[in-house]
Amino acid sequence: RYCHVNVPDELLRDLLPGPVTLVLKRSEELNKDLNPFTPLVGVRVPNHPFIRELARACSGPLALTSANISCQASTLTVSEFQDLWPQLSLIIDGGPIGDVQSPECRLGSTVVDLSVSGKFTIIRPGCALTSTVEILRQKYGLVPESS
Repeated sequence: RYCHVNVPDELLRDLLPGPVTLVLKRSEELNKDLNPFTPLVGVRVPNHPFIRELARACSGPLALTSANISCQASTLTVSEFQDLWPQLSLIIDGGPIGDVQSPECRLGSTVVDLSVSGKFTIIRPGCALTSTVEILRQKYGLVPESS
């Protein structure tokens, strides 16, 4: 209800939950203070039991950001962003969110704009680029927006 979904439900199930953020047109119901200067909103459903339980317990959307400074590698454990702790109101340690030895896990989610029907734009390659593009192109026939 917070965004306009213009893709098949099956596509959503193929990509979510997982390491993909979908960018869609925001609905009027979404708080106007979230992403105030764009008609779009990113939607992510992580494949992590704790955060999914937290989201289920909340009555509205959760606005989150990665626990790292912009353009730095994604953190996978709470100890990796210790320098930010004094600026945070709450820290919950749900354990590592990936293989801390894997550079691919530190790429963050693949961010794909699906706001234009029949097309997609990769905003950030992230860790699931190949599988995401394969699903969008081969299974659903979407084309890159630059085409």
